[in-house]
Amino acid sequence: MRIGVVGNPRYEELSGLLARLASYGAAHGMMLCAEPALLELWPDTCEPLESDGDPLDLLMTFGGDGTLLRGARMLGRNEVPVLGINLGRVGFLTATTANHLESVLDAVVRGDYQVEQRRKLDSWIVDAEGARREGELAVNDVVVHKTGNTRIIRIRLFVDGDEVGQYTLDGMIVATPAGSTAYTLSAGGPVLVPEVDALVVTAICPHTLSVRPLVVPGSSQVTMQVEPTRATEIFVSYDGQLGEHVQPNDCVVVRSSATSVHLVRLGREGFFRRMRKKLHWGDLVDRERLNSAD
Repeated sequence: MRIGVVGNPRYEELSGLLARLASYGAAHGMMLCAEPALLELWPDTCEPLESDGDPLDLLMTFGGDGTLLRGARMLGRNEVPVLGINLGRVGFLTATTANHLESVLDAVVRGDYQVEQRRKLDSWIVDAEGARREGELAVNDVVVHKTGNTRIIRIRLFVDGDEVGQYTLDGMIVATPAGSTAYTLSAGGPVLVPEVDALVVTAICPHTLSVRPLVVPGSSQVTMQVEPTRATEIFVSYDGQLGEHVQPNDCVVVRSSATSVHLVRLGREGFFRRMRKKLHWGDLVDRERLNSAD
């Protein structure tokens, strides 16, 4: 089994976890390769993880959801199972914590896990002259937004070519079901269960109370046209990690990708239990019951 490893070096316990992983891998015939930033933390020499290297059977990420999203983007359009080991606070997309590393690896060796597919997003930018440039693959969301002290921006929204309307706001989010529990949730958007084939369009701080989040079919093509304003810095961001400038009259076009991220799931913990446990959904007494059961 060939396993790629991605991690966030900010976590002090990471080097110890990598040592445990290396020891387990040596004992079970695993071929491990790590992203370059982790090679100096590895207990021994390790093959570097390269985008054009040999195919992986599994990608392991050590960190929070941000690390998992970064690892998923590194895979590009290669649909490899991703096992997230949570070292952060929420870790909604991750599968388990560092305490269970060896038992999780045992389950991987046995093939005793499920894979949950989450659709990614394709995007591209079309300028006023019609020139097109490709955006980045995203797992959670594509966001057009202002930066710093920039004034409010205006976005004209289209769904499958049909104009929805013009919005004056701080930004606009197009999110997948996976992303519905991330930025768009904080902006007041709804939660979509993974099986729902839809996209969520959520306005960030709109300047009218009549604007509400919009749920559209997963097959829709969503276009955010940046209208001319006094704003001087407008960005499009992918999963909140990568971004680039856009100009007035640019159109940011988003649609569901044919590519999915394959999230490893262990045991029988369902989506709603994860919501109650990690997002503190429901009554306080219910959260206390969940914590005592773990």
